[in-house]
Amino acid sequence: MITEHAVLEVVPGREDAFVESMEQAKALIAASPGFVSLRVERCVERPSRFLLLVEWDRLEDHTEGFRGSAAYDDWRAALHHFYDPFPVVEHFETVVTA
Repeated sequence: MITEHAVLEVVPGREDAFVESMEQAKALIAASPGFVSLRVERCVERPSRFLLLVEWDRLEDHTEGFRGSAAYDDWRAALHHFYDPFPVVEHFETVVTA
């Protein structure tokens, strides 16, 4: 399993609108082949900062499947205008658990 990780810096004052848009947009990603789960967390100390964690079966399910789909175009239209700066997206594999 692969975990997609992105720190989302949302334009201050647009946090509530971002959360509402994410609530709507989550169905777009959840319908993608290889999607496992999505979690969005809000930073306690910096309320304009959010953490996006998406689990995928394989890296390619995100990088080729979702990003190459029409659903990604809709995801981008719904969410990307909230970010400043645009986030760096990285992918992780589990190496230790407890």
